[in-house]
This record gives sequence, structure tokens and C-alpha cells, in this order.
Amino acid sequence: MFHISCLAPTPLRRAITSLAAATVLIAGCTAPGETTTTEGESPQHMVAAANPLAAEAGMRMLRQGGSAVDAAIATALVLGLVEPQSSGIGGGAFLMHHQADNRSVTAYDGRESAPSEAGEDLFLKADGEPMAFWDAVVGGRSVGTPGLLRMLELAHQDHGRLPWADLFAPAIELAEQGFAVSPRLHGLIAGDKYLKRYDETAAYFHDAAGEALAVGTLRKNQAYADTLRAVAENGADAFYTGQIAVNIVNQVRAASGNPGLLSYSDMTGYQAKRRKPVCAPYRQWQVCGMPPPTSGGVAVLQILSLLEPFDLPAMGAASPEAIHLVAEAGRLAFADRNRFLADSDFVEVPVEALLDPQYLGERAKQISPAGSLGKAEPGLRMQQAHSPQQLNPPSTSHLSVVDKDGNAVSMTASIESAFGSRVMAEGFLLNNELTDFSFRPSVDGLPVANRVQAGKRPRSSMSPTLVLDRQGRFVMAIGSPGGSRIIGYTTKAIVGALDWNLSMQDAIDLPNFVNRNGATDLEEGRGLEAAKTALEALGHEVNLRDLTSGLHGIRLTGDGLDGGADPRREGVVLTQ
Repeated sequence: MFHISCLAPTPLRRAITSLAAATVLIAGCTAPGETTTTEGESPQHMVAAANPLAAEAGMRMLRQGGSAVDAAIATALVLGLVEPQSSGIGGGAFLMHHQADNRSVTAYDGRESAPSEAGEDLFLKADGEPMAFWDAVVGGRSVGTPGLLRMLELAHQDHGRLPWADLFAPAIELAEQGFAVSPRLHGLIAGDKYLKRYDETAAYFHDAAGEALAVGTLRKNQAYADTLRAVAENGADAFYTGQIAVNIVNQVRAASGNPGLLSYSDMTGYQAKRRKPVCAPYRQWQVCGMPPPTSGGVAVLQILSLLEPFDLPAMGAASPEAIHLVAEAGRLAFADRNRFLADSDFVEVPVEALLDPQYLGERAKQISPAGSLGKAEPGLRMQQAHSPQQLNPPSTSHLSVVDKDGNAVSMTASIESAFGSRVMAEGFLLNNELTDFSFRPSVDGLPVANRVQAGKRPRSSMSPTLVLDRQGRFVMAIGSPGGSRIIGYTTKAIVGALDWNLSMQDAIDLPNFVNRNGATDLEEGRGLEAAKTALEALGHEVNLRDLTSGLHGIRLTGDGLDGGADPRREGVVLTQ
């Protein structure tokens, strides 16, 4: 663990932050009765998550004296049951933890990894051209080694209070007694043309007549309960070794039409990792995010740093002027993201250079209130190819927790696209996270940083974020699902809360606006038609479209904890 003072000389700060510390201590920095609701304030503890049953599981742990990590684990396990299209133990996650008593931040990496047999040609056809996206997704080829349970176990070892087995009780009970199919789950089942590809998946999500499970249908899942019970009793080893691991591997390698390469040794050898968070000042706050293999932390920090020279607080919330500036910063951040961000255990990722204040100050000069810069170019010179933008289906789930001692968790979990690979094993869906790799290993003779390599973790956009004050005290936990638009959704909520001083719920409710170094996307049906016209006059190509975020956040105010849940999904805030 390292203590980083904002008052230390810049060369010393850079030397300290370059060390491979998984936990960063931030302090000494100075700068000029229970309710259920979608918005809440509390001086005690709080859970914000994408499903009421999952949030209640987390609150149950908090009522029993559990920590924020205990609550996050219980919440995540229920999400994997009641919201199986978005996350689960067949996938992975990133978790940011803030320890209140010593003001430290730790980043936990549970990202899936590529099989040891995978090569750079994993998603290339015989003629050397990339596979069609959905041809790659559905089946075993896209399945990476799941990381969620190893990561949760590691975080629990560090910060858990309750016994490991206790955290599984709510999910086991719901799996055995049944849960009611929600409107969102029903709609996604009905709209998915791949769920009938495999018999086990088809039978689980459809009735005897082959129709999508109706809203309110009681769905039990004994296989999931049995898997969780084994892990509750014997730890994550019960998942990564023995019969459960064998069955997962068999399902992947036997997937009809598109078998995968996952092996038993991939399962037994998987390791979750503590990583050093990426942190940077933003106005009077300190913002911390996940480092690679996700691009989210670096990209969010870049956007915020690029916006700092501009007086956003003086602009109206989601005004055309503000959207323009955020979009321009997004262009610059995504230009760097698409070129440089990948798994830093395998390729050189210039994180320090990308977050260097002098570098970002020069990049910010490209942003003009008077017009768009158009297509942005990467700002560093490195011999790496641009990674082509490919489809990122908007699945995933985010949860935020604060316990009674002020410890906080911001966690984003995913199986990638809705319903992942569509392959089920042991009562849960397996991920398709390997399609987050670039399908092309090289472009114009240069290697793509995010190319497939054995054991490598694919680049993500997940952005679980913690905001602190300059003394290292908790201010906010926030994050979202949404594919590569996660970065924009998370940034919007941060700007809404910090620059426009909105409540957590109001910041989440703001219309979404995102630029990924192309067209500027505005959320349709949210009153942004006038903004579209204004942005087009500034040179933007603008699309009005559905932008379904799933932001769940908690903010500490002078009145206590202020929570928000995204009305675009089925989330709630629970508080006591």
C-alpha cells in the first residue's frame, strides 16, 4: 500500500504512482426504518442495484452487520439469477473498494481470460477475414474463463465480515423457491433469436409451447442453487476445479456449430488480481477508476481532465453547449482508447502518459466552443494499430453499496452481450467476452493492442468509479452497463452530480449523450431535439437513438447518503 499526497512534488508523485501497488491511499490533498425508492437519503447504509430482489439481498447482509463487499457479493449472486441476461458467475467483473478508516482505494480485476489454446486467428475465417460478429458470439468460441467468483472471493478475503457461506443464502433461497420473471427479462427473451440454438438454454427461457416466459412466471433454478451451495461450502475452488469446472469445459467444447477452446487447466489456473487504481484530480475532487484491462477508468479520467478548463457549472445541465464540450472530450479520449488501451499484462499501455496533466492540457486545446474538431487522432506516437470499432451489445449490470462504516463498493459485472454466448452450464449462462477482443490482430502491418492472445484479458469499457474529496473521503460511487457507451454514461452522471450539483437520481435521469469519436448520440425522446439542431450547426453528425444506460449510484451529501437507480431499467435504491 502506498500513500500518495497531492502535495508531493510532481516527479515524486509520478515515481510513486508508477509502482505496482494494488491499493492507493489518498489523503492530505488540499484544493483552491427501511424504505424502498428510486431515490433516497440515509446517514447509514445503502444499496443501489438493477433489480429489487438483488438489492434486498445486499441489504440483508448489511442488516446482519456485513460490509459493503459482503453486500455486493450477495447482490451480485442474485443478479445472476434474476437478471441472467446481464451478468452472473459465468462471466466477470471489476470492483472498486474504498476503505473509510484509512481512506484507501483498491481495484479488483475479475475479467475473463482467453483460453491457453487461443491464437490471434480465433475470430478469422479461412480466408483471413474476420467472422461476422454474431457468428462469433453464439456458441463456445466466444467463452472466456469466468472470473467473477475468484474476484469476489479475493475481495471477501480482504474486506468481508460475514462468513462466506452466509452471502449465498439469498440467491440459493430464490433459486429454489423461484422468482417472478420481470418485464425486462421477458422482453429480452422474446426479442432474442439465438436463445433456441441450444436445448438447455431454450428450455430454461421458454415455456412448454416454446414461447418466452411470461411476465410473472415463477422460474426456479435448482441447478444454480446446487452450484452456489457447493461454492458456499467449499469456496471458489468448487467452481474452478472438480465436476463443475469439467461440465463448464464440456459445454464450451461441445457447443454445436461453434465449439470453443476453454480447457480444464484454464479453469484451474485462473487468478483474480488486485490492481492499482487510476486516480486523477477533477476540480476539488479526486476520481478513481479501474486500470486496464478495462479502458473505462483511463477514458473517464481523460474526459474529465479535458473538460476541466471549461466552466461547465455555468452551463445548463445537458445544454447544447455542455453536450458539445463533453462530446469533443469523448472524441479525444476514444481516439487514444482505440489505439492504446488493452491488457497491460500483455502489451505496453502508456497509462501514465495518457493521464499526464501536461499531455491532456495540450489535447484540451483542440476543443473549441465554436465548432467540432471532427474525427480525432491519437495523441501519442507508438507503433500500434488502431483497433476498429466493433459491435458492443449493451448488456452488463452495475451496483453501488455503502455500509454503516462508510466503506463503499462500485462494481460492474457482465457476461458481455445479452444472454452471453447462449450456452448454459450448471444453471447459469456462459459469457461471450472474447468478442471484446479485436477480430483483426493487425492493421496495415502493425499489431493491434487488443488482439487475441492466450491468457490475455479482452479490453472492456466497464467503468466502476469512486469519487473522493481531496482528503480521500468518500463522495460518490457510480457506474453503468451499456457496451462502449458505458464511458459516456458514467461521465454524464459524474458531471451532473459534481458540476451541476444535481441529486444522484437527477444526475442519472439526465438524458444520455455520448461521442465515441464518430457521431454524437443523443437519447431519443428526452427533449434533445433542439440540442441536435445546435450540435449540427457546430459540425456534429448527430443520431437520436435509444441509449439504455443502467446507472446505479450513491453520493454522500451533508444530509447523508443520496442514492439513485436508473429508470431505464428495473433498479432500485434500498436504504435503512
